[in-house]
Amino acid sequence: MPKKYQVPVKAAPPRFKPIGKYTTIEFREDCAGSCRKCVKKACIYNIFKDNYKHVAHMAEPEYLYACQSCFRCVQECTRGIFSRVINPEYRSLGDDYWQADVIHRTWYQAHTGKIPVSGAGYRGPFVGEGFDSMWTDMSEIVRPTRDGIHGREYINTGIELSRRNSRLSFSEDGSPVDGMPPVFEIPVPVMLRQPKFGVLSENVLQAAVRAAYFLGTMFFINPEYYSANLARFADCLVPCLSKHNYIDFLERAPGIRMMELSYDNESGKIISGLRALKTGLIISAGVPLNSEAASRAVELAECGADTIHFYADSRGRELDSENPRFIKEMIREVHLRLVGKLIRNRVNLVFSGGIAMAEHVAKAIICGADGVTIDIPLLIALECRLCYRCRDDKACPVKIGDINPDWGKQRIINLVGAWRNQLIEVMGAMGIREARRLRGEVGRSMWFEDLEKENFGPIFGEKKVSGLV
Repeated sequence: MPKKYQVPVKAAPPRFKPIGKYTTIEFREDCAGSCRKCVKKACIYNIFKDNYKHVAHMAEPEYLYACQSCFRCVQECTRGIFSRVINPEYRSLGDDYWQADVIHRTWYQAHTGKIPVSGAGYRGPFVGEGFDSMWTDMSEIVRPTRDGIHGREYINTGIELSRRNSRLSFSEDGSPVDGMPPVFEIPVPVMLRQPKFGVLSENVLQAAVRAAYFLGTMFFINPEYYSANLARFADCLVPCLSKHNYIDFLERAPGIRMMELSYDNESGKIISGLRALKTGLIISAGVPLNSEAASRAVELAECGADTIHFYADSRGRELDSENPRFIKEMIREVHLRLVGKLIRNRVNLVFSGGIAMAEHVAKAIICGADGVTIDIPLLIALECRLCYRCRDDKACPVKIGDINPDWGKQRIINLVGAWRNQLIEVMGAMGIREARRLRGEVGRSMWFEDLEKENFGPIFGEKKVSGLV
């Protein structure tokens, strides 16, 4: 029996004090000072133990990064000296998609490697745009001793990146006519990608590449950032090349097992030539996620690509459109087009853009993806605050470029480990034991748009959007 895949996580404390969500306001003048069991000592999350301003004189409100908002201290203090308010600096984190709560949750997972469970429960919106309008079906949950991260049954999160034959042909002596194609598998459906912005120093790249190598997943890198220092990690590197530089790069980096070729009209011919040039090379095609994505997927699948990698924008929106659709609708369109052509099982689909939380991985796979790649979460794991100062050549407030690669590696490993555990919990609650079985299983999900139309359409009629019914 193969060894069970696990991600070993360990605490990687932040270098800078994170911006906490809550501010503790403590009215010290009303403190009795004689409670045998002060609520600060009784905090089950040890928040006050780890924050030393409460020991000294409270000169200013304290931002509690790890506070779980259970409000026990507020309710149980005999003198009622505690109150909570939102940290005003917290509100300025990120933007309207990469929101402060997403950043805060990612920091916690990169720090601890644990699933971010809050004492106050889920406090997000009931429904929203994008992935927030999609819910997963947990109806098969039975008992935690069998399912999930603490269960006895093994849940496989591995996916393939190599091409699969739709049928086998045999000769008269029973041997395969075309031979068996090599199988290239990674143990998690999450791959890493070089961010388009940020402080991309050698230390940052080393941290991300080492993490990908340790996890057994892949790292998509621009060829100009490849160096001799990364050559020993060639097994996990996927250079993103064009028709103008792919031959020179493959000669310069012979250890590369997988490459990505940016799409153009000659991609089909180049892929056929690459098969003859380097046997066993896994070929991915990089395609912008626009209105032509589905038709290009069919073309590339028929041309022999192993994997097709679609790129949405950083907020998961369709490219080159005045009314862009969200990535979940685009995944569904591409997947169903290949299903309709009876070639879906030949090729693997990977999607980038807007994958901000662990739940987005499961939902993307349900929509029809084989796997996803992440970039901005890698920066957030390294304490990025998404202030975008680096775009204006201003100094980074947390000095990401100066990180210790070993520390950065562990932070990224912790994040992927926490995301994988959440995927396992979702799959266990669905009764699914293989990530590959989750692909395209929209019957195990609920979409708000469909529920709204089904329940309220007969009463109020169909909603009109942009003048179209």
